[in-house]
Amino acid sequence: MEVKDFLTNDERQQIVDLHTQLWREAESVLKAEDKNLVKKYLTDAVMTGKLQRDAFGLNPIVVDFQTALIVLNEVGLSRASILSIMLSSATLSGACTLDQVGKDFGTEVAKILHGMTRIKDLYSKSVNIKTENFRNLLVTFAEDIRVIFIMIANRVCIMRQIRDTEAKDAQRLVSTESAYLYAPLAHKLGLYKLKSELEDLSLKYLETEAYYHIKEELNQKKKLRDAYIANFIKPIEEKLLEMGLKFHMKGRTKSIHSIWQKMKKQNVGVDGVFDLMAIRIILDSKPEREKMECWQVFSIITDMYQSNPRRMRDWLSMPKSNGYESLHITVLGPQQKWVEVQIRTKRMDDVAEHGLAAHWRYKGIKGGESGIDSWLANIRSVLENQDDMKMMDQLKQELVEDEVFVFTPKGDLFKLPLGATVLDFAYTIHTKVGDKCVGARIGNRNVTIRQKLQSGDQIEILTSNTQTPKQDWLNVVTTSKARSKIRQSLKEMHAGQVNMAKEELERKLKNRKIDFDEPALMHTIKRMGYKVVTDFYAALAGGSIDTNEVIEAYTAQLRYDKGESERTSPTLGADAFVLNDEKDKRKTVTEDVLVIDQNLRGIDFQMARCCQPVYGDEVFGFVTSGGGIKIHRNDCPNAHDLRERFGYRIVRALWAGKHGSQYPITLRVIGNDDLGIVNNITSIISKEEKILLRSISIDSHDGLFSGNLTVMLEDTSRLQQLIKKLKTVKGVKNVTRG
Repeated sequence: MEVKDFLTNDERQQIVDLHTQLWREAESVLKAEDKNLVKKYLTDAVMTGKLQRDAFGLNPIVVDFQTALIVLNEVGLSRASILSIMLSSATLSGACTLDQVGKDFGTEVAKILHGMTRIKDLYSKSVNIKTENFRNLLVTFAEDIRVIFIMIANRVCIMRQIRDTEAKDAQRLVSTESAYLYAPLAHKLGLYKLKSELEDLSLKYLETEAYYHIKEELNQKKKLRDAYIANFIKPIEEKLLEMGLKFHMKGRTKSIHSIWQKMKKQNVGVDGVFDLMAIRIILDSKPEREKMECWQVFSIITDMYQSNPRRMRDWLSMPKSNGYESLHITVLGPQQKWVEVQIRTKRMDDVAEHGLAAHWRYKGIKGGESGIDSWLANIRSVLENQDDMKMMDQLKQELVEDEVFVFTPKGDLFKLPLGATVLDFAYTIHTKVGDKCVGARIGNRNVTIRQKLQSGDQIEILTSNTQTPKQDWLNVVTTSKARSKIRQSLKEMHAGQVNMAKEELERKLKNRKIDFDEPALMHTIKRMGYKVVTDFYAALAGGSIDTNEVIEAYTAQLRYDKGESERTSPTLGADAFVLNDEKDKRKTVTEDVLVIDQNLRGIDFQMARCCQPVYGDEVFGFVTSGGGIKIHRNDCPNAHDLRERFGYRIVRALWAGKHGSQYPITLRVIGNDDLGIVNNITSIISKEEKILLRSISIDSHDGLFSGNLTVMLEDTSRLQQLIKKLKTVKGVKNVTRG
């Protein structure tokens, strides 16, 4: 293939002109041998026939040369970056290899081209670029920050040339990318001039009518604005000259994109946009006098015109993270129009126009290859050493690798923390996907659920209907979201197993024609050493205990409850023993059984009067000085003091059975002193089976009554039922246990 077959006459002349301009303007940074080497690479690339025009029919070599000029003049990068751009088409098309480039031009050039290759691969995935995630992924993939600068410059170059293209779909695509991706990146890197150009061109291609409407409105009133600005700055100019300050001033109108955004936000026309005009005062100050002279100008302007304190921005005392320094004030000028005034020095203006590159240049770095190397070295140093964070914090947030960005097969992009696994990603997609996950396919290889993810991975989750969450999965995942979902799934599985085990036990009892009695089963469960019923059923479902053993113990409990046999305690712990109080005729409770967690035999026990325990209360035993045991409720008023002072005398106590025994309980009732209310209370108690009223004392005062009722009942369930019924009596305000 001949070179002439790929290049038109105009393009050949264009390349010659651009090539000459590049070598003239970059003569101080490019090496003598670079010129012929670049020409050889590009000629070879054309001859291979691998170079392709883009969707707009633009010649890649021409675009590369134009991009290199933008990078050189408007961004400030030098040799490695310029050569990388000029060689990018040849490398990305496969006409030459990175190894060849590295050998002939150096490792820095090859490194930048490697980053550009990775970005090309990233774009090959069907992704949604309208996300912060994709922006961060792009920076991560680039590896070298110079790649991002080059991409921004390349996009500006293309946007400048596609106004009249017939490829409208492609125009809309690159314009959307410019608005959502490249303009924000340019802003973060301080390339405000390129950022504004990208925004305006994007608006021009995406919202054509709005763009030209605003442009026409601005053009029609340009003379009036120019006259207004001249009138506004004249007294300021005179005062600054009087002060002996060196400066120049320029007025400008806000960018069309900025005006459009404000029109939409404020729902106004062009004339209704606040501070449509802006004045920039650029001082020629010595470094040691910069801040002082900026504040002098500030004072002069605010003395002349009324300022709006809400619109004051001081980036002089505290510069932006990307190095931007300036004073912004908005003042009320003639004809009651608001005007924004920006005050800065020549150095500050250069930084504002050219971003971080200019910032580091003014920190003592001269031009040439050493300049860009030193600048990038400063960036790397900040990221590694965590210093100078006021200047580089924003860039650090973009580059630090504490997150990974991965894709689904359809191109949906997800952000996860560094160290996240396949299982984390599965639960990020959906709980059901996570619960059924058995692994994944990344690229052309199958991986386990433990595989750690890397940015750019395209992941297909593999599932199986037989898979269920495992307890050790909690050690596999790193995200709190996945961990929470696994715990929830395990909890639901546990609940399902408990229900199945319960249904199976009831079914087997029914098959054997054994009556189901809930209290008897609860006693059996407790005698088998389970405090929590769900733990018992989980053990039954897991096979830790045998169903036949449970049925045998249960039938023995039924016989015992009916008085057909004596209780045996083979299923109780070896350290437990049974106390019954038949020996003590003084006890109100004569047939209850308690299990005590110490090997003590023949010890008297009594129910403490201070809290009056009832069967079903959570209790503990307290060894008295006389050697007996007092049984207290866990919420006894004296419990805290007993545990604090005599913790060594506390023993565990559990209810193990009952035989219709009754316990004295005191209830305190408060209510209105209505006629017949006491009779209503006593009537309810008398109607309750197995509840006896032993005593009642009532005291009335100021239309209210309070009384103590002492009743005899069997357990806490009857107690709660009684309290609930007493609260329904008209006039009763509260019923509490004593």
